[in-house]
Amino acid sequence: MKMKTKLIGAMAFALAATALGQAATAFQGSPSAAARPMTITAEQAARGQQVYQEQCQGCHGGGLSGGHGGPPLNDVAFRSRWRFQPGDALFSYIRKQMPPNAGGALSDQAYADVTARVLEANGVKPGGEPLTADPARLSALSLTAALPRELASETGPKPLPVALPPDAIATATAEQRAEQLRKLSSVTDEMLRKPPAGEWLQWRSGYESQGFSALDWVNRDNVGRLAPAWSWKLGAGTNEVAPLVHDGVMFVVGGGKIQAIDAVSGDLLWQYARADATSVVRTIALYGDLVYFSAGVEVHAVDFRTGKLVWKTQLVDPKEGLYISAGPLAAKGKIFQGVSGCSAPHLGGCFIAALDARTGREVWRFRTIARPGEPGGDSWNGAPADQRFGASVWIPGSYDPDLDLVFFGTGQTYHTAPLLQAARAPGAADALYTDTTLALRPDTGELVWHYQHLTHDVWDLDWSFERTLATLTINGKSRRTVTTMGKLGIADTLDAATGQYLRSFDSGIQTLVAAIDPKTGAKTTVPALKAEAHVEKFVCPSAFGGRNWPATALDPRTGTLFVPLNETCMNINWTPGPVFDMAFHTTPRPNSDGLFGRVSAIDLATGKTLWSRRQRAPQTSAILATAGGVIFEGTRDRWFRASDARTGKILWQTRLDGAINSYPMTYSVDGVQYVAVVTGGTAATEMFWAPLTPEIQTNTLGTTVWVFRVPKP
Repeated sequence: MKMKTKLIGAMAFALAATALGQAATAFQGSPSAAARPMTITAEQAARGQQVYQEQCQGCHGGGLSGGHGGPPLNDVAFRSRWRFQPGDALFSYIRKQMPPNAGGALSDQAYADVTARVLEANGVKPGGEPLTADPARLSALSLTAALPRELASETGPKPLPVALPPDAIATATAEQRAEQLRKLSSVTDEMLRKPPAGEWLQWRSGYESQGFSALDWVNRDNVGRLAPAWSWKLGAGTNEVAPLVHDGVMFVVGGGKIQAIDAVSGDLLWQYARADATSVVRTIALYGDLVYFSAGVEVHAVDFRTGKLVWKTQLVDPKEGLYISAGPLAAKGKIFQGVSGCSAPHLGGCFIAALDARTGREVWRFRTIARPGEPGGDSWNGAPADQRFGASVWIPGSYDPDLDLVFFGTGQTYHTAPLLQAARAPGAADALYTDTTLALRPDTGELVWHYQHLTHDVWDLDWSFERTLATLTINGKSRRTVTTMGKLGIADTLDAATGQYLRSFDSGIQTLVAAIDPKTGAKTTVPALKAEAHVEKFVCPSAFGGRNWPATALDPRTGTLFVPLNETCMNINWTPGPVFDMAFHTTPRPNSDGLFGRVSAIDLATGKTLWSRRQRAPQTSAILATAGGVIFEGTRDRWFRASDARTGKILWQTRLDGAINSYPMTYSVDGVQYVAVVTGGTAATEMFWAPLTPEIQTNTLGTTVWVFRVPKP
């Protein structure tokens, strides 16, 4: 099988060359006496063929007939070695050993599917029941009973032993890595509240979602000497990834797997795989002795020393069309998880759930759409609960331990028809809790306060991104604040304790909002851009956003917010229907000079723009700010760069193997500071903005972790 993670060394190649065909001696024991045959389905075998093409044919050949790295998987020798083994033997061997040097890298479902394809190639006819991935159930089944009569009675060569002598170097290395994992300390609430400077324990470093590091070893003076320390291929899949680092171990998710990697050497320590390798998974969380990983509609808790699953919780039936992209927030013994999508067939909007961090048991659930008869329930123009869609939670929440509040943001509605009708009364079509900051009690899910940034959003210009907590001096008074910027490129700053509106900043890329009330922050939209059924309007920015999931970064020492922006517009029209009843087409701004990407630095206390830098390529990464006076970010044209936080001047840049579709981060081990970023893959921003710059070519086939350091003089 093809190896995805390391070059095949001499010992690994020997294993791959003999592979399945000569490994029967590893499964000594009496032949299974079970009469019930192993069964597969045509659909499962077809999925297995896809897995085989991606993972196996490089060694075993395109038709399972053997190749340069492995023997045939469909001949008499193969069948004679496996048909008298217990029913679980073949599946268990494939799962444990393949791909070479990366056994267990795939999901159990993928291993069952590829085993089904191998069985099909050996004469097992597809039937009505798929091959199970449960070894206990498989052990009661018989391969011989599943084969046609002529194949069940054939004879073949005697299996050859494949025992390799113990290798002292490999054994010592394995023991060293195991010891490194055993030494991992538990992640406590206090560590998450005040992260050590060299650690990166949460997706934006800390509970405050500032994207700031206190490390200053990489600074304006030496950042120009950054050089690659190591890189690691994560495989195919989506990419909006935020790696975490704790006690010298990096935890990163990609291609449906969590992997633990030595943060200094780049060596793989363990990996955990799940079936769904395609869904967008932006973040993971560390808490206690576990790493938490959400995808599909499930939250998984994995032992961070072993990679073994501890629990998993399914939040909703997958058939309802919801999914998770936000990733979890860990605090106060709980895992807080929002869900996204929330259009038909799911009815009634999205939700935020709190799970017990030790068991996965659901503690509470807050619905992000106000229902009839509830506070705010009269803001949907009389629409019944099952016609209120949206309020997705796309991004993890923030937490203030002193205020004991968790903060989440929501998106817009997916069903504009009820809101396009004449409002029954003032505020009757505001559509709570879309485009809203929600402040919740972590113990109970009680809504303490809410602030709706844009009422009646029928333009798909949501405010669902990070909620950045800070202590700022505003109008001469120190305030605990929460700031967030929506797709419009308008940032609202609120009092974190009460939700009181304090101020706004408009980056100047939108045309929808004509005025902002200085006392309440209420936004008055341009009358000519009012949504009308079947009438096209021209609005800036595009519904893909003047900014999107790529996060801002705040330097808390100066109160400077660094913002990734893109200058776009759209033609949008509404065709009232049952679900997503709007359509838009992204275009450049009028009289555009062809420069779409922008990074701006904003003084949050005064609302003043300190500097802006524009370029052709759209901004596709979040921003990392550091105490070294340097910010890091990247663009769709594969440039990853460091800039002077005071001026925006580029101090260092390098061209990588894919678009910078992720959250840059930094950490230190043994006095050395590293900067990391994940490239490539597919991401929303990659797809959304590609048509604007057709000359920019990117690689979306795989994802890679890149780690940099300043070499010693």
